[in-house]
Parts: sequence; C-alpha cells; structure tokens
Amino acid sequence: MTFDNAESMTIKIWDRSAVDHTLESLVHDFSSRANAHKNDVAVHMTGPNTFTLSLNTSSL
Repeated sequence: MTFDNAESMTIKIWDRSAVDHTLESLVHDFSSRANAHKNDVAVHMTGPNTFTLSLNTSSL
C-alpha cells in the first residue's frame, strides 16, 4: 500500500477473490481517516491489480 498524500492512496491487490471486500474495507478506513462520507471516496483501477483511492475534496 502506498500513501501518495493525505487525499489519495494506491494499493495492489493480488487475490482477485478479495478485491471487493478489500476495497470496501479500504474505502471505509480512508473515509474515516479523512472525516468524510464514503461517497466522497473515488476508486480507480490504475493498472493491473492496482487501485487508487482518492478523496473528492470539492464535495467537502
């Protein structure tokens, strides 16, 4: 897991069967740390098995 800054993080998930559960858990943790709603967290696939979570700061 890589923390790019306070508003985004990148993670590589190797186990395809765990992608949904892992991303859901990360969105919850990320939104809690940012004191934001889970709907304010965007998830983008940025490469093979790589996902970037970012905070939509314009909605805050």
